[in-house]
Amino acid sequence: MLTRILFISILCFATSISFAMDQEGWIDVTKHGVSKQGEISTKEIQQAINKTHESGGGTIFFPAGEYLTGAIQLKSNITIHLDAGALLKFSTDLEEYLPFVKMRWEGTVMQNFSPLIYAYQAENITITGRGKIDGQGKAWWEEMYRIRYAKEELPLNKYQKMWDELNPDLETAPYYQGTMGMKFFRPPLIQPFECKNIRIEGITIVNSPFWTVNPAFSEDIKISGLTIINPPSPNTDGINPTSCKNVHISDCHISVGDDCITIKSGRDMDGRKYATPTENVTITNCTMLSGHGGVVIGSEVSGDIRKITISNCVFDGTDRGIRIKSARGRGGVVEEIRVSNVVMNNIKGEAIVLNLFYDKGTTEEPVTERTPTFRNIHIANVTGTNVNVAGNVLGISEMPIDNISFSNINMEAKSGFSVHTAKNVEFHDVQISTTNGSSFIFEDVENLIVDNVKTKAPLQNTAVVKLKNVSNALLHNNFQMISSDLFFHIGGEKTSKIYLKNNTLDNVAIPLTEGKGLPKEAIR
Repeated sequence: MLTRILFISILCFATSISFAMDQEGWIDVTKHGVSKQGEISTKEIQQAINKTHESGGGTIFFPAGEYLTGAIQLKSNITIHLDAGALLKFSTDLEEYLPFVKMRWEGTVMQNFSPLIYAYQAENITITGRGKIDGQGKAWWEEMYRIRYAKEELPLNKYQKMWDELNPDLETAPYYQGTMGMKFFRPPLIQPFECKNIRIEGITIVNSPFWTVNPAFSEDIKISGLTIINPPSPNTDGINPTSCKNVHISDCHISVGDDCITIKSGRDMDGRKYATPTENVTITNCTMLSGHGGVVIGSEVSGDIRKITISNCVFDGTDRGIRIKSARGRGGVVEEIRVSNVVMNNIKGEAIVLNLFYDKGTTEEPVTERTPTFRNIHIANVTGTNVNVAGNVLGISEMPIDNISFSNINMEAKSGFSVHTAKNVEFHDVQISTTNGSSFIFEDVENLIVDNVKTKAPLQNTAVVKLKNVSNALLHNNFQMISSDLFFHIGGEKTSKIYLKNNTLDNVAIPLTEGKGLPKEAIR
């Protein structure tokens, strides 16, 4: 009798909780026609979102189970909560991503397939829980490959014709026509567009068709505790805020087919047209594994990027670590960037790279709105092991990279750190050990401070520090602790005003050699 009473009490309690969930704003989708056995439920999920929004908002709750849907659109005051054990899969039927919507694709605003989870001009939207989202991106990747690498010209499919009709006046740069000419653009998995107060927390995301989490023209964004896993695949970046402000990214684990975290603000004339910067961004406590870059800024920077901090991150196995990239024609200013407390391992390319030649083959041109600017960038407290190239700074002659510093850095790399075409450059307490070439190379640099740099693995007959065509430089407080053949090599016909002070080079066989053409009074 007692057991029966207890059972009835528990049943009533469970029923009351279930009822209360709907009554108090928690909407269990399985009670609103949504299948948890993997049957397509796009309409039912969207209806639950719409009705909850109309009633003032609430939480759309997915209990453990497998759900299948096409594109869904979040509305203001809506939370999607995926319980542990819930798997939300997105359909491989391209029809499920119609009609086209206004979105941004690789820095260009267009009408295109709906992002898998989309929001437009919404506020207070959240995606949270311990469940998983599977974008099933392979179908999108294969269709893109089919179009892009066809052996002969293919007739336009239904979706390419739609894109043509809906984007009649879209203007893009000539170099970008190869991509735009496909007229087939895979959607990002999550894109809030012109939204405010966004939270994405805790979930696991896999197999994105394109960029994974890609807020655009939005503000007050918190992205935390995500696990993003995409296999080797085209352009499946992890987190890409574009023209957003007040963004916090933390505690994420990312391994993807392209860049792990990338900050952008629009491409070329379309980016300058909207002129919306990305600013006030913090990235912290994240780990990045497979990916072209750990944290990347660019190459779409035409709307400006500023006030960015990156800290307490680990990159293990990415192609590059910290990468800032742009090119002539992009325009835009990248400034006020701080990086600190980063550990890198097994970096296949450069651990640190600032590159204004992302589009190769460009030539000097007058300074206009097409001219990109990198300035006020400071990187400190970085450790790197098993690195291919310690660092590379490559500016353009009409706009040298300006006001950059590197402090308390320790790298073990095949090749060292080179700086070309920059001004107001400082290196403090930097140790770089190489297996090939000099640890530090400075060329076409104006206003340089080199303070306490060294190597723990000096190479035979190789200068630790090489300068060519450098003007107004202070080389001081350098103490090469490990015996070496040569420390400074200074050359270049344009070299001038090189000051050496307080350098202790007793362990160096030849402290300084001079290159051919060096002016007589260049070294003070």
